[in-house]
Amino acid sequence: MARMFGFIGNRADLGARVLEANRALLKARRPDGEPLGWGLGFYQSGEVLLRRRPIDDRAEIDLVEAAEDIRTDVMIGHVRRASVGALRTENTHPFRYRAWLFAQTGTIVGFERLRARLLESQPEFLRRNVRGETDSECFFYLFLSFLHDAGHLDDAHVQGDHVAAALRASIALVDRLSAEEGHGENTGDILVTNGEQLIAVNRSGSVVLRRWKGRFEIEELLGEDGLRKARIPSIESSCFSLLACDVDAVPPGFQSPPPRSIVHLGRSDEPRVEPL
Repeated sequence: MARMFGFIGNRADLGARVLEANRALLKARRPDGEPLGWGLGFYQSGEVLLRRRPIDDRAEIDLVEAAEDIRTDVMIGHVRRASVGALRTENTHPFRYRAWLFAQTGTIVGFERLRARLLESQPEFLRRNVRGETDSECFFYLFLSFLHDAGHLDDAHVQGDHVAAALRASIALVDRLSAEEGHGENTGDILVTNGEQLIAVNRSGSVVLRRWKGRFEIEELLGEDGLRKARIPSIESSCFSLLACDVDAVPPGFQSPPPRSIVHLGRSDEPRVEPL
């Protein structure tokens, strides 16, 4: 079983607590005899940081445990079941380029025959940053290429619509190339962030989402004991959104965006969902 999540909020001191309150949602059990890898990408004091473990042979991976000492208001987490590329750090999600973090589930069908064509379509300054063997990293740099072509790669305040346009263009190109090789449409979900916004592509229909805002919902999230320990100032303005992928059932309080949709999440804005 794979697992992928992302959160964004306006309180770095609440990130780990949001995960702790949803621990059951963020665990993944490995298939018998098959180790998993995992990674976390997050923002802290103006830096983009990665914590990755390419091989973890424990029966159950607990991403909450991996993130419990991290203070951040934006994070992407991923548990990897290797389908393309060996279990090594360079192949472990999330991938990073400058301020951008990226992770996805699923596999590009026919990737072995498409890899060279996908890399050729990228400018050299991006292509030379590809370190691993995975289809996911290759797709990430394809997305960055479309963002670059539109003039938004270095825009720290790029609008979500421009990010969504680059994702759509990347998906369309990959699906067209796969179809030329006789394959069907690709599946799998995507998470991407530049630290200012978090955008998800929900192709599988197994994405769940929840937002907490204000005193009542934060109190409900943490409970009386957790709230007392946290000693949160200005709790009325607190806001957090959590999204998880590859989920079998919708947990209480969560919603499930429609399949083939793009979800836009910000630090305090209402989630916005649009068709892919």
